[in-house]
Amino acid sequence: MCGIVGIVGQQPVNQEIYDSLLLLQHRGQDSTGIATAESSGVFHQAKAHGYVREAFRTRDMRSLLGNSGLGHVRYATRGRAANEEEAQPFYVNAPYGIVLVHNGNLTNTRELTDELFHRDRRHLNTSSDTELLVNVLANELQASITGLELSPGQVFDAVTRLHERVEGSYAAIALIAGYGLLAFRDPFGIRPLILGARKAAPGADGGPDRYEWIVASESLVLENGGFDIVRDVMPGEAVFVDLDGYLHTHQCAAAPRLVPCAFEYVYLARPDSEMNGISVYEARLRLGDRLADTITRYTPKGAIDVVMPIPDSSRPAAMQVARKLGIEYREGFYKNRYVGRTFIMPGQAVRKKSVRQKLNAMSSEFKGKNVLLIDDSIVRGTTSKEIIQMARDAGAAKVTFASAAPPVRYPHVYGINMPSRQELVAHGRTIPQIAKELGADYLVYQEVDDMRDAILEGSDVEDLDMSCFDGRYITGTVTDEYLAWVEGAQES
Repeated sequence: MCGIVGIVGQQPVNQEIYDSLLLLQHRGQDSTGIATAESSGVFHQAKAHGYVREAFRTRDMRSLLGNSGLGHVRYATRGRAANEEEAQPFYVNAPYGIVLVHNGNLTNTRELTDELFHRDRRHLNTSSDTELLVNVLANELQASITGLELSPGQVFDAVTRLHERVEGSYAAIALIAGYGLLAFRDPFGIRPLILGARKAAPGADGGPDRYEWIVASESLVLENGGFDIVRDVMPGEAVFVDLDGYLHTHQCAAAPRLVPCAFEYVYLARPDSEMNGISVYEARLRLGDRLADTITRYTPKGAIDVVMPIPDSSRPAAMQVARKLGIEYREGFYKNRYVGRTFIMPGQAVRKKSVRQKLNAMSSEFKGKNVLLIDDSIVRGTTSKEIIQMARDAGAAKVTFASAAPPVRYPHVYGINMPSRQELVAHGRTIPQIAKELGADYLVYQEVDDMRDAILEGSDVEDLDMSCFDGRYITGTVTDEYLAWVEGAQES
């Protein structure tokens, strides 16, 4: 899970890139980076560990010159979170000079590493799959060059060949020195990427209208910056904006099919975003409606006095559960907003400690009550177990815990840090066994079909990647051997 943004403007873009990354901070808190490009082709770059507001100094911002740029916020799914060399963007100096950011996860990294070293004669400095991706792009661009100038058609040819070589999920943005900004999305559109435009201030020459362009992980970035949403970048599509601000697009995949990640709508994205024509907030409301029906089927009548969300992403679902069940909705947990999202923190011990730093249970809301706690999902169970104990410590008589998502039983290999089956509390356990492990009196999960139908209702999207819930890996290239290798690499 990462957040990316790229802008081609008529004025310096450093501040807008910074502001955009602040809005995407929920997508990654390990590290962040910004790169800008001058029309001459000179790149400027700054990156560091931690939050956006802490990473960039005034001197960094002053050095980020140029009217085009890109930015990234990261949490590690490949490589080591604390390794500054693996913070994005990544840069290669040939051909032309390319700097790239990436949201997703490549699943054929072993094959690509071997090809790049032995066939393409390209050296890698890190274990990051983003470094692999920028080198594959560079190699294919090199193969596309037929003259002195690089045309949009040659760029699109390179992306076409990249799709043929790369497997997994990837939404990427790259700056090509002296030419412009390129953005592309994997043939299944697993990770989001949205295109926007804004009319530039009229020039002194009184010529035709010119536009500034943006691509970003979430629509809220476009709206906040005063950009109009043009559309989602389509699965397999490449978008190229030249330095004069002209937009070029091309479908570069042989058989594209839109199958976005369900976890974006359940947890990852901000509720005020829209992805693939689906409002995240409205999807979460519908998840609550369907979850209420399941709660009614699996909990005794009269077992719930009050409904409470685990703030913040479960709040829309919890409100709908309370409304549909006709039970009072209350806020029982106060959230410390200066602690990061516990799901994306590395290590069980860190997550466990962070839960009580992040949430405080208000005993006046719990004492003597049978409470229904609603969370967006249960992954490792560390957070849920701590929250249930906090509710009991605050005086709850009984605790029913409900997840707006189904049991996470399988590794997620497309850009979310769930690589090991043994880390997942639902793997190999029945729901009563999970309830006992978490310490809940009753435990209710969303049904897989209900989740899919709730998210897709009213949209043109026909399918979702739900691999961590149903074990169906949409790219068709994920094998048991690969999953075992990922787990082994994570443990080593």
